Amino acid sequence: MYAGAAGMALVAVVVVAGCYLAHGALTIARRPLLAAPFQSGWRPEEHALSRYHVRWYLATLLFLAFDVEMLFMYPWAVVVAELGATAVVEMFVFLAGVLVAVVWAWREGALRWV
Repeated sequence: MYAGAAGMALVAVVVVAGCYLAHGALTIARRPLLAAPFQSGWRPEEHALSRYHVRWYLATLLFLAFDVEMLFMYPWAVVVAELGATAVVEMFVFLAGVLVAVVWAWREGALRWV
């Protein structure tokens, strides 16, 4: 039993070492490409993700929540007369979930712009 486990460990080490050696031998460009992103030829002064305050990400998530809400409400408005009261109840449950998200975003400060 012990010889089988040791053999499997040896096979695993050989496979991983072989993958590293194959990668090193088959890589065309060993050094990364040192090209700056196009912005009038200027070098970037800051990291791309450091420019925006986290509040904007919360506002973006809130905007996406309202977009998804509209994706569900338009087809619902087309068929609500056929489905009856259950469709109305389902939409109010959905809108309650969206309202909870808006209240949470409000409490987190996503709607404060100053």
